[in-house]
Amino acid sequence: MNLWQSVLIIIGMFAVTFGVRFALFARADKVVMPAFIEKALKFVPVAVLTAIITPMTLMPNQHMDLSLSNPWLLGAFAAFVVGIWRQHQLLTILVGVLVFFVAKYGFSL
Repeated sequence: MNLWQSVLIIIGMFAVTFGVRFALFARADKVVMPAFIEKALKFVPVAVLTAIITPMTLMPNQHMDLSLSNPWLLGAFAAFVVGIWRQHQLLTILVGVLVFFVAKYGFSL
């Protein structure tokens, strides 16, 4: 594939992506969603993040690892506990990352 073919492919991908998004957003103010759909859509970010994080946490090496030597599981558990306890997003992320790195690399930070 030469340079011009690559450029044309990129321009085509841009046009398709922009066209689809523009068509949806241009009509967004005229579309009224039912209240139950708007209520259900509030749970989408949590569901998507859970679907991404859970396999990575429970199966870091493509097999189930529920042991205490799994740093992803320890970090996720620590973040879960701090999140429930303090309900502070930045603190939750910092504690989860800190526990993960300590569990993965030891105390030699």
